[in-house]
Amino acid sequence: MVDALRIQPLTSSGFASFGDVVEFEGHDSFPINKGMADRYHALADVELGGEQARAIISLVDSRKFDMPRKVDHLEYHPLGSQAFLPLDANPFIVVVAPAAKEPDLGDLAAFVTNGRQGINYRLGTWHHVLLTPYAAMRFICVDRTGPGDNCIDFFIPESDQLRLELP
Repeated sequence: MVDALRIQPLTSSGFASFGDVVEFEGHDSFPINKGMADRYHALADVELGGEQARAIISLVDSRKFDMPRKVDHLEYHPLGSQAFLPLDANPFIVVVAPAAKEPDLGDLAAFVTNGRQGINYRLGTWHHVLLTPYAAMRFICVDRTGPGDNCIDFFIPESDQLRLELP
């Protein structure tokens, strides 16, 4: 029998060792545009490593994932952080492990967003691909481009894979 990985609600404190939760709640703002908008400033840091690195903004169109599923793959980015900011108001699931040369599968954590939160993975944080089990979703992605291999894959042996079920 495959063990299940418990999915917990995404909070800033629970996610702090892996990166930042990008959300309005709990953050101060200040007025801009002659008082017609409020800015929630510097909610996450973009980390860039390597020579000639640049921060870029991309769009991601993620298909709906079937659940339950096994956590069979992780990746990390050694040269930059990576943020995903949802354009749709649906929850998505984030699976992470602390930064290390190889992921410690005993330290895997899973979180579900509230449908209004984005995430920013710190440079080196192991993570699963985006999991959108409720609906197809679109995201703004903020990450790095430039020379160097910035995506390292780790394929989890079948005997070590954990089951992921919706809460």
